[in-house]
Amino acid sequence: MNTSETTPAARGAAGPRALRAAALLAGALALSSCTSLLAGGSPPTTFDLSAPRNVPDAGRGRGNLVVGEPAAVAVLDGQRIAVHPKPGEVAYLPNAQWSDRLPKLMQAKIIEAYENANRLGSVGRPGDRLSVDYQLVTELRSFDVDATSGLAKAELTAKIVNDKTGKIVAAEVFTARRPLNAAIAGPAAARALDSALDEVLTALVVWTGRRI
Repeated sequence: MNTSETTPAARGAAGPRALRAAALLAGALALSSCTSLLAGGSPPTTFDLSAPRNVPDAGRGRGNLVVGEPAAVAVLDGQRIAVHPKPGEVAYLPNAQWSDRLPKLMQAKIIEAYENANRLGSVGRPGDRLSVDYQLVTELRSFDVDATSGLAKAELTAKIVNDKTGKIVAAEVFTARRPLNAAIAGPAAARALDSALDEVLTALVVWTGRRI
């Protein structure tokens, strides 16, 4: 399996801005844990994700593709926005959530990306009345914010499986990172993650068009 990192990662020691962001996040999480004990708290803000519309030309794929719901570990299999306050720890941003379970939402955006690109015969979900040629099997490895570096990361593995033979046609890993240009909170995190996802899905659609 090859690894494709679609965005140059901002590496190295965390700068002052990232350290300030981590401190602000720690304070927000602490405040959230206190206020959650009080009745009548405000409902969380809900954020949606988008699918890319301007996909570079990479040829037209042949056949019909079925896109299953991505596999995901428990911390990503929900509506809350995950964040790593420091290495080895996972928390969730207070008062923020995705518009659906993340794997289900991700499945919808993957399908939408293929439909927007119009590169395949047809694309759909398992159970749709398609004459299936290929299956796209994916796993959501990362879709969260690293408070130490101030980066949002999206990482998705993908396998194209020939539905008739059961053999893997191609496999790849897609990764993108985006800096948060504001304090680590729901709006900034959602914007950065959505931007990273746009790059990942664009690369996924182009890659698929070259493999089938």
